[in-house]
Amino acid sequence: MASAIKLYLDEHVDPDVAKGLRRHNVDVLTTQEARKLEADDDEQLALAISEGRAIFTQDANFLRTASTNTTHLGIIYAPQRTPVGRLIEDL
Repeated sequence: MASAIKLYLDEHVDPDVAKGLRRHNVDVLTTQEARKLEADDDEQLALAISEGRAIFTQDANFLRTASTNTTHLGIIYAPQRTPVGRLIEDL
């Protein structure tokens, strides 16, 4: 049986997304919980990799960083202003 996805939410994601995902038993770690607020994108990606997590971001600039690192476990992107309920449902 495949294991469930584990997510790392960067600082651009509304904290309510993490709350909603947890209500659906999704394993979530936020930037705030990891004490990585204001860490650069490379550090964020390194943490996600070390934790065995795909990263979810709403920072379009992060996509540039991710494109240069092919060892990540997945990058999920949604534009800013996407409703929280929609993000939870889609994730």
